Amino acid sequence: MREFSPLELKEYLETAEEKPLLIDVREPWEYEQCHIEGSRLIPQEELAGVSQELDPDREIIVICHYGVRSYDAAMYLEQTGFANVGNLDGGIDAWAQEVDKEMARY
Repeated sequence: MREFSPLELKEYLETAEEKPLLIDVREPWEYEQCHIEGSRLIPQEELAGVSQELDPDREIIVICHYGVRSYDAAMYLEQTGFANVGNLDGGIDAWAQEVDKEMARY
């Protein structure tokens, strides 16, 4: 699993030829508060039920509030056959502090 700092992820998203799928594993109320544009909400408890709908060869970067749930979700994806998985270290909170200082925090 690749760990991205917020600034590394920002740069990667700006330069990647093929954009990764951003999966936000927080709860809907958290996602409504703030999220990275283009991310797809799949709450952690629903991930196992929808993971078979995802392309196991596509790069996936998982996001949560502080990086703990996303790390667990990324590990799950790796263990179930996903080849290219990343995690946003520090989560959306670190993103708001380092990349998008106008983003709402909770």
